[in-house]
Amino acid sequence: MPTSTDIRKQEIRDIVCEILELESDEVTETSLFKEEHDADSLRAIEILAGLERRFGVLIDQAELVRMVNLENVYVVVEEAEAKK
Repeated sequence: MPTSTDIRKQEIRDIVCEILELESDEVTETSLFKEEHDADSLRAIEILAGLERRFGVLIDQAELVRMVNLENVYVVVEEAEAKK
C-alpha cells in the first residue's frame, strides 16, 4: 500500500510530466529538467505554480535554482509544507 510520501511524490511527478509534456517513465528522480528535458524558465515557473496550487503552499521563486530534478523538487515541496 502506498504511503502518503509515495502519493505526494507521484503527484509531483505527474505535475512535472504534464508541464514538460513527457511520459512518467521518461523522467527519473535525477534527470535534469533543463539539460535532459529541454525545460525553459517559463516551464520552471509553471511547475512552481502547479505545485503551489496542488499542495496549497508558497514557494519562493528563488527556489527555482534548486528545482532542477524530481529529487530536489520533492525537498522544496516538503520544506514549503513544513512552513505552512
